[in-house]
Amino acid sequence: METLQQILTTHLLRYPKIQVQDIYKLLHQACLGSEHNIQDELEARDWLERELAGMGDGPDDPLMDRLSPAGQILRIHLRPYLRAGKDPEKLLQAFLNTAQSWRGSSKLLKEYGVTAAWLVQRGSWSIRWEEIESFFVKMEEKDFPAMHHSKVYIRLYRPAYRVVASQFLEEI
Repeated sequence: METLQQILTTHLLRYPKIQVQDIYKLLHQACLGSEHNIQDELEARDWLERELAGMGDGPDDPLMDRLSPAGQILRIHLRPYLRAGKDPEKLLQAFLNTAQSWRGSSKLLKEYGVTAAWLVQRGSWSIRWEEIESFFVKMEEKDFPAMHHSKVYIRLYRPAYRVVASQFLEEI
């Protein structure tokens, strides 16, 4: 089991140009899963098919990243998933099941924001702790909305993944 500090450090090292909104997105997914991404199954299927068709090359991401310390929520990266010969339909179903069943905690997201600010304050990262602290305060005022990755992160790291609960790993 990884700690939140290990999860954040892994991402800060792998993605050195990560922005504060990308850290927020990571922690938002760790706490609240992916329910904000689902309107209906057809839309989710279409989104996955378009992303698979147009994602092209990208960084050497692992097959999966644990987002929550106990490993309940994961990012399954699409490029290595496909290279491993895995079935996109099974990933879609795990993603949909996660969105329907996972209920996270905004209180935990607030705590994770404090931990992230503490971590960057102790290290030599490109993000300052004050940025994280003020960003999380603003997001809390808005009831912790979902957010896209930053333009910098998208341009440099070309993210392509789905967030799933580990309880649905057997499906994929």
